[in-house]
Amino acid sequence: MIDRRLIQNFDWGLLGLTFVLSLMGIMTLYSAVTAGKSNVQDALYLKQIVWYCAGFGVMIISFLFNYKALDRWALVIYGLSILLLVLVLFFGRYVGGARRWLMIGPFSFQPSEFAKLAVIIVLARYYSKTANIKGLSLGGLLTPFLLSIVPFVLIMLQPDLGTAMLIFLIAASMSVFIKIERKAFIYLVSTGVIVIPMVWFLLKDYQKQRIMTFLNPEHDPLGAGYHIIQSKIAIGSGMISGKGFLKGTQSALSFLPEQHTDFIFSVLAEEWGFIGSMVLVLVFFMLITWSLKITHGCRDPFGTTLSFGISAMLSWQVIVNTGMAMGLMPVVGVTLPFVSYGGSSIITTLASIGILLNISMRRYMFE
Repeated sequence: MIDRRLIQNFDWGLLGLTFVLSLMGIMTLYSAVTAGKSNVQDALYLKQIVWYCAGFGVMIISFLFNYKALDRWALVIYGLSILLLVLVLFFGRYVGGARRWLMIGPFSFQPSEFAKLAVIIVLARYYSKTANIKGLSLGGLLTPFLLSIVPFVLIMLQPDLGTAMLIFLIAASMSVFIKIERKAFIYLVSTGVIVIPMVWFLLKDYQKQRIMTFLNPEHDPLGAGYHIIQSKIAIGSGMISGKGFLKGTQSALSFLPEQHTDFIFSVLAEEWGFIGSMVLVLVFFMLITWSLKITHGCRDPFGTTLSFGISAMLSWQVIVNTGMAMGLMPVVGVTLPFVSYGGSSIITTLASIGILLNISMRRYMFE
């Protein structure tokens, strides 16, 4: 029997923001995939509707059980995630120079998307048991480092620089949130300054090209710089109020590459202009602020850290994706939550929202 207090404490505000973003995402994707009048593209839109239905089902499941069960099952969830990432390297579907998808019958899914949530859960479990007022020492950071570096390396081997970078940013954000000792923080920053330039030699040629293109996209306007240039043209042509729904020329004439995934923000900006773009950013800001409010109101260390990790994941995805579209960040293939096409991304995002709802509606248990 459902506890009546759970219904009384249900977070309708968070659910409302989720529905608003979902509706905006479906409308933008419809415009992005139907502009070219392709049956294949139309199928992508219909598949996204199916993924949304599945995602909302997962979201409901995610808030029905007590989220503290995730604390007990964190290591199992993490282990299964690592296993899937290993299977991708051996049995994954090879598309566009990368091996990122596993096939289950007619469906394919991207384990690296689920790995982001698995890392958040396992780090929340560790930090909720080890955090102290003095902050984390270098020794205390060793376990989180190992838990993060394993999926980071496996995802880089696919290769998928964008998702691997998100794993790093999420883990770093959670560590700073928990607090790091001053000496340890200075040591880590100093080490990063030395090590990060060395990472250049570990990148593949196309990844190096993306970074060079970010620094100077006009150097190769018809090649590596084409994506960023066309994206900036689409955003700029939208001006203040945009060209109107389904009237974006960059997407309709297929000048804008990857318009249903990496550069879907450019589609929205061209059709709805600065005003529409700011509305989307504002709704994302409200969602992230709402999730941080849940973090602040939670009395349980595990729930607090878990909700912050989800907030960090959503924040970094929005920052990186919109930054890519505007030419402020290298093109690394990060989806825009709720908006970009992708079943794994939608299900992971809605599962994360379900966990936030779960934490929010059970906050009375710790008062």
